[in-house]
Amino acid sequence: MADSTTAPRKRRGLLDFVEWIGNKLPDPAMLFVFGALAVMAASAIASWANLEVQPKVFRQAYDLRLDASGEVVLDEQTGWPIVDLRHDEAGKPVMELVSDSREIRRASAATAKAGWTAPPGGGGADSGDCRVLVGEERQLSPIRPVNLLTASGLFWALDTMVKNFMGFAPLGVVLTGMLGIGVAEKTGMIGALLKGFMKIVPQRFFTPAMVFLGIMSSMGMDAGYIVLPPLAAALYKSVGRSPLAGIAAVFAGVSAGFNANLFVTGLDPMLAELSTTGAQVIDPDYQVAATCNWWFMIASTFVITFAGWFVSDFVVEKRLHRKPAEDGGPQPMSDDELADHAITAKERKGLAAAVIGVLAFFVVVIGLILIPGSPLHGKVDPDNPDSFDRWVRVIVPLIFFGFLTPGLAYGAATGVVKNGKDVAKLMVDSMASMAPIIVLAFFAAQFIEYFKHSHLDQMLAMSGGQMLAQADMPIAVLLVAFILVAMVFNLFVGSMSAKYTMFAPIFIPMFMMVGISPELTQATYRIGDSVTNIITPLNAYLIIILVYMQKYVPKAGMGTLISMMMPYTIVFTIVWSVMLLAWFWLGLDLGPEGPLSYVPSQN
Repeated sequence: MADSTTAPRKRRGLLDFVEWIGNKLPDPAMLFVFGALAVMAASAIASWANLEVQPKVFRQAYDLRLDASGEVVLDEQTGWPIVDLRHDEAGKPVMELVSDSREIRRASAATAKAGWTAPPGGGGADSGDCRVLVGEERQLSPIRPVNLLTASGLFWALDTMVKNFMGFAPLGVVLTGMLGIGVAEKTGMIGALLKGFMKIVPQRFFTPAMVFLGIMSSMGMDAGYIVLPPLAAALYKSVGRSPLAGIAAVFAGVSAGFNANLFVTGLDPMLAELSTTGAQVIDPDYQVAATCNWWFMIASTFVITFAGWFVSDFVVEKRLHRKPAEDGGPQPMSDDELADHAITAKERKGLAAAVIGVLAFFVVVIGLILIPGSPLHGKVDPDNPDSFDRWVRVIVPLIFFGFLTPGLAYGAATGVVKNGKDVAKLMVDSMASMAPIIVLAFFAAQFIEYFKHSHLDQMLAMSGGQMLAQADMPIAVLLVAFILVAMVFNLFVGSMSAKYTMFAPIFIPMFMMVGISPELTQATYRIGDSVTNIITPLNAYLIIILVYMQKYVPKAGMGTLISMMMPYTIVFTIVWSVMLLAWFWLGLDLGPEGPLSYVPSQN
């Protein structure tokens, strides 16, 4: 395989074509600039063409109750028709798309006089003196576009530019989380923790440990890309195995398993905020919790670990084992080389302090959750049992302190942190790495608000959702299709947040229209976003991984890397998709506040 630094050659295959196309795309920030301009142009065209979309909503189907003469039976108190709500053979409500806002209420003479305080819903037959009634039929107003290329539209764009940026919810979430995570990473705690963990793993469990640590490294954002591959290669070489096999296993975990973890990471609040934005297109009061995918991601961690173990041992390493050392086969390692990756006494001291710090933090947090009257005890709204637990609502500050506490303990024990100035500098250095996210957020915020203000988001969501609902496609087909869409799109736009910022306002409302919860849509997206990370040329870390590979195989090129990682993409896609469908069919919640289905409230 020719080295990646050789002269350009003629494109021969799909991967070469994808790489060529990917290199032609602009930076993600500029994609949002072009997207905002496209929204402005589309709003003008839609306005000039007098386009409109008739909104429709889900509502439980009903039949008007008729008397013996065929006349509609009316309620004596209100004059509203009495109806029988429809249920299928399994007793589940039958939902239908309608274009009116007719109210359905369960009420009795007493509740009618009291101003309709009874909750909506109810069965098809009277229960005691309770009845199901329908109010006056009121047609929903059509949704029409707002032209952003008029004088008032352009003034609005300028007038709200700062407000749009400051109101971009994911920005504050990411920056707050990174203030704590950055301290843990910059003090060296995360790198030392990964090194120490790998040192105590038995040799026969190297491969699952590589994949598992790669998955868990997403807690430290990009730390796993930098720390784990050279360590994995050194460990594999030290026991006579191919160093490339170690790199492949850990890279599969870090990148293809990026969205799995045993803990809530900084990604979860960011995705939840974007999902909330998309959900509120349909339901203005809808909130997506940062913990909504937690149970599914915990299970995914183990499933992907075993899937990666299988691919590494039975496909990748088996293939590499037949090759000579210069082509990536097994090669010996000197004692001096291995010693360079050994954990030092100072790092051990720091890790001991970090363990004490994190245990103290968890004890405090658990106490605040369990002790009545504590700041984190109970629900946000004690009168509403469906409101979030307090600790769920403050998960971002908890992530901040959860990394800051052991990070400071580690830094103090190793001498990296001596005073408050050192802490501030570590945070500043962390924020410096966030500059691309801040720039991206500015333009993404404008794009989202333009899309929303133009009403194109509602028009697209309503029309697309109605098409999906009328097509009556199985939900399993929709979920798999969305995984494939995210996979393909990931080949051309590497940024996870950039893709989801565009996807959430479109796909979440559309899927809500057919009963798929925003939480399930988010989990589905996370699968598609992860599995092609290891083969897309737009992943900036592919070059870093290639450099690690070339230390052992100087002639290795991008084709070597992609062909080595392709089996992980194929197997992870199949296994993760099957797992998602099984989870859905079993009816399991995706996590705390993580329902599978969206059922509109009947008001």
